[in-house]
Amino acid sequence: MIQLGKLSLPEKPLFLAPMEDVTDYTFRFMCKHFGANVVYTEFVASEALIRDVKKSFRKIEIYDYERPVGIQIFGKDLNSMVEAAKIVENAKPDFIDLNFGCPVKKVATKGAGSGMLQNPELLIEITRSVVKAVNIPVTVKTRLGWDENSIIIHDLALRLQDTGIAWLSIHGRTRSQFYRGVANWEPIKKIKDDPRIHIPIIGNGDIKTPQDAANAFKLYGVDGIMVGRAAIGKPWIFHYIRHFLNSGEILPPLTVNERVAIARLHLEKSIDYKGEKYGILEMRQHFGNYFKGLPNAKEVRTKLVTANSVDEIESVFTYLKNTYGDMPLDNDHLVDNHCQKLENL
Repeated sequence: MIQLGKLSLPEKPLFLAPMEDVTDYTFRFMCKHFGANVVYTEFVASEALIRDVKKSFRKIEIYDYERPVGIQIFGKDLNSMVEAAKIVENAKPDFIDLNFGCPVKKVATKGAGSGMLQNPELLIEITRSVVKAVNIPVTVKTRLGWDENSIIIHDLALRLQDTGIAWLSIHGRTRSQFYRGVANWEPIKKIKDDPRIHIPIIGNGDIKTPQDAANAFKLYGVDGIMVGRAAIGKPWIFHYIRHFLNSGEILPPLTVNERVAIARLHLEKSIDYKGEKYGILEMRQHFGNYFKGLPNAKEVRTKLVTANSVDEIESVFTYLKNTYGDMPLDNDHLVDNHCQKLENL
C-alpha cells in the first residue's frame, strides 16, 4: 500500500485524469469498474458554483462506490476559489483538486487553468487559502509552465508543497504545447529526485499503453500515473495496465463482441443517469472510440453518432457482432483527439 494524503492506495496507483465533458458519473463508473484507483469529476468553475448554476452542481454529484473521488475546481479569483472549495467540501469528496493546468483558450487566456502559470504568486496564494479554508485534502494539477521559455514547475512544486497540499499531479507539457508533441517527463523526474520533495508526485501525459505506464514508474519514479485521453472509448486500459504491472504480461486485444458488451454497459449506465435522450447524446463522443480500427470504422461511427434510439444503436451492435464477432480489434495505440478539438474554443 502507498499513502497519498489520507488515502491508502495500492502500490503504483492509477488515476483517471479529470476531463471536461468526459469524466462524468457514467464514465467514472466505467473506469472504476476496470480498475482505476482514483477518479476525478469534470472541472467546475468556481464562479458557477457560487452563482448556484444547476449544471455545475450536477457535475459535483458523487457516489460512494467511486471513492476515492476528487472534485476539481478552477478559477482565478482568490475569494471565489475559497468559497467554491467550501461549497465542494459539502459534497463530501475525498479531496478537492485545483485545476492550474487546463490549456483550453477560453479558460487559460482568461487567467484560469494553465493561465495561472503566468501568475505563480496568485496561484500559490489561492492554493494556500483553499488548504486553510477546508478540512479535507487539497491537491493540485498543473503543467510544466506556460511555454518552453517559462518552465517553472520545479520551483512551483516546492512552493506548492509548502502550502500543505496532499499531492501534486504534473502534465509533462507546457500550456503552449496544448496536447501536441511528446510529453516531457524529465522535469517530473527531477522533482522526484529532489530530496526536498516529500509529497507524492503523480505523472501525466502520453500514457497510452501498459508499457508506457510501467516505464513511467520505472524511469521517472512517480508515485502514481494519470491516464487521460487514452481511456476515452477504452476504459479497460486500467485493467490492462494493472495486469501488466503485476505480471509483465500483455493481455490480448478485446474482440469486437467484448467491445460491444462494454459499449452496451456504458450506454445503459448513461441512460440510467441522464435518461434516454441525453444518455444517447452523451455516448456519441465515446462510441467511435470503442470501434476504432474496424475496416469500416467511419461508417459504423456515423451510424452510432446519428442514432436517436436504443433500438437503432442495438441494430448497429447486432451488425458488429454478426460481421466481426470474435475478431480481435487492436487499436490500443490510438488516442482519441477529443481534447485536441478543444484547442480553438
